Amino acid sequence: MNRKYHLGVLYLILSAFFFALMAVFIRLAGDIPSVEKAFFRNIVAFFIAGSMLVRSGEKIHIPERAWFPIIMRAAFGSIGIFCNFYAVDHLLLSDASILNKMSPFFAVVGSYFILKEKFTFSQGLAVFIAFLGGMFVVKPSFSSMDFVPAAIGLLGGVGAGLAYSFLRKAGSLGVNSSFVVLFFSAFSCILCVPFMVINFVTPSLYQFVMLLLCGVSAAGGQFTITAAYYHAPAKEISVFDYTQLIFSTAFGYFIFSQTPDHYSIIGYLIITSMAVWMFFYNKKHSE
Repeated sequence: MNRKYHLGVLYLILSAFFFALMAVFIRLAGDIPSVEKAFFRNIVAFFIAGSMLVRSGEKIHIPERAWFPIIMRAAFGSIGIFCNFYAVDHLLLSDASILNKMSPFFAVVGSYFILKEKFTFSQGLAVFIAFLGGMFVVKPSFSSMDFVPAAIGLLGGVGAGLAYSFLRKAGSLGVNSSFVVLFFSAFSCILCVPFMVINFVTPSLYQFVMLLLCGVSAAGGQFTITAAYYHAPAKEISVFDYTQLIFSTAFGYFIFSQTPDHYSIIGYLIITSMAVWMFFYNKKHSE
């Protein structure tokens, strides 16, 4: 194991903590529309990334062929954020977290098409079993009030997974990570504006503080996850992203008195088991 690998693992666990904390502040912000929450989440990251670029004094050069993965990272990342925020507002924190954590499986699939990384039958089987585990959390029944937000949460995991694949592609082309965060944040904010014009809710002082803390936590998560996937391939470190489930379950229990049902717990175990299995499988074949 080299230094870059260990740094990648550390950054990914830090990002899991920050994103779990972000979900807490999303929930505490109350009855603000999800798109408006996403705007505040991204505008804070935009200013932090911008200030970092200005302070570094680094001249940014973007290769022409890098623009496509940068834009695709922003587009799929925005889909992931909007869907995840909606799920956090309507599901248990742990349920929303595990559905979003389907992203590493879709990152593996995306890496095959985007990065031309090898994709084996065993990896495909793990993705399929993990998807079945996701169904225990989604509990697909149109009679359930939780079905729609759960399905949207799963879609968010798909978007995030594809976004991470494009993120690694941009990194392989030498794109500055702060610029990727800056562009992504600006892109998402612009997408939010039309919806906010139609349905803007003025937050109270308390809600405004929660939204700002959400943005700060998200920025911390964004920078650390970007650093993680810049240091190591998704297929080698993605399992550590599942520490977010531990953080989210703890926050949900102690702050919101949330307890997942037995179907969700079965889903957690299936998805996490597949993540661990895939990690050791990839590690063995890499060696």
